[in-house]
Amino acid sequence: MTKKEALISQFERIVANLREVLEKIKDAGDNRAVFRDSAIQRFEITFDLLWKTLREILRTTHGIEADSPKKVFQESFKQALIANEPIWLDMTDMRNETTHAYNEAFAEMVLEKLPGICSALEKLVWTLKK
Repeated sequence: MTKKEALISQFERIVANLREVLEKIKDAGDNRAVFRDSAIQRFEITFDLLWKTLREILRTTHGIEADSPKKVFQESFKQALIANEPIWLDMTDMRNETTHAYNEAFAEMVLEKLPGICSALEKLVWTLKK
């Protein structure tokens, strides 16, 4: 298995983990905050693996070097690996904010966006596996 294949496989598992926790929030009851925080943490992990996976694909398949998440997303959009570039750049900003600022209102705002982000990530998994 190549590094690219291993990263795609790992990315697929991480996205499934994010979806799993998002599904559990619906029935979390008193534990909702715990599941919310878990979802945010899983988003951070997923994001980090996402841009590193795309960076490896750009490097090995397209001969493009990109060393930051925003540059990786811009180049991935140019190479038709991803669509709708703004969502990926918004994810970058959100990831940076989750690292540096945290409060209940912000956590709820992030949680509200995660189902749409997860759907975009699942579509990307499907594209990368083709």
